[in-house]
Amino acid sequence: MSDDRYRIDSHKLMFHPHRVAQLLDSRETWEKAKSVYPLYLEIAPIGACNHRCTFCAVDYIGYQAKRLDAALMSDRLGEMGRLGIKSVMFAGEGEPLLHKGISDLVEAAARGGIDVSFTTNATVFPEGFVERSLPLTSWLKASINAGTAETYAQIHRTKERDFYQALENLKVAAEFKRSRGLKCTLGVQALLLPENAAEMETLGKICRDDIGLDYLVVKPYSQHLFSLTKTYEGIDYHPLEGLEESLEALNRPGFSLIFRGHAMRKYMTEERYDRCYATPFLWGYAMADGTVSTCSAYLKDPRFEIGNLNETGFQEIWEGERRHANWELVMRHLDIHDCRRNCRMDEVNRYLHQLIRAPVPHVNFI
Repeated sequence: MSDDRYRIDSHKLMFHPHRVAQLLDSRETWEKAKSVYPLYLEIAPIGACNHRCTFCAVDYIGYQAKRLDAALMSDRLGEMGRLGIKSVMFAGEGEPLLHKGISDLVEAAARGGIDVSFTTNATVFPEGFVERSLPLTSWLKASINAGTAETYAQIHRTKERDFYQALENLKVAAEFKRSRGLKCTLGVQALLLPENAAEMETLGKICRDDIGLDYLVVKPYSQHLFSLTKTYEGIDYHPLEGLEESLEALNRPGFSLIFRGHAMRKYMTEERYDRCYATPFLWGYAMADGTVSTCSAYLKDPRFEIGNLNETGFQEIWEGERRHANWELVMRHLDIHDCRRNCRMDEVNRYLHQLIRAPVPHVNFI
């Protein structure tokens, strides 16, 4: 079996019982619900990206050269920490490390008591990023979707040299981590596609042996509702399920090969919960233009846009009327069958659905 010590193919909400209790107590009452703050936010520091991946979920946004103001966001991140937000992932509709002030944002989040992570293509490390940001980062995950430069260039729609640059940057980060005894987890994720399936073992050996990373996660594609690309919309993972067993041999002490077989099987089934409990409560998304949305599957949908960080503070946004309207929409009217399959909150929703809607018999006999 995959060594998923990080619970990447599952969830970690059960480690936040107080917030779960708040949600359960307030899910039907806005006056209580408005002050249940997210545990986690995804933040896009910049909208521009230096790649045009064939699978890009947010191609419809247009890779706009907008960026969050570092000074303003330093204030906002401090406020978020005071309000109870526990973690942020810098990722989003652009490549986060193209933001030249990214280390300022990391330091601001850390001062606010917020855990920091990154999803990046790792081709551009701003000056001082490794030295300033890595000691304050919980984890950094690089998107590398092939085991050879040729296939990488085809999928990422970039030059082959970017493959080698990303590997070199990760090697620098891994060596810095080891030399300083840092706790930052360094990994790679690969979206499993017909074009790269035969190269996953090669990629795993590069991550483990050549760079010295902590993990490689191999994950399924999920069609975004609004994506322009439909290339992989009907992907069938049944022929690729056998990879899980063969890739398992790559596991070693200190290195995990995480094959998201559970997520792949979910993607190919119709079984699902009937309501989203995570979106109005537990997470959110801040775009590079400052827009705060309650769900990344509905970016640019005005029904899910609840405010803008360039205009108001996070508390005013989260407890305001636009989130109230979104809360009413999601809790009362949203048809879950219209949502993205295997969304980021899928496992969280399955857990909450068990607690709220489908308890096992005799629950009091613990």
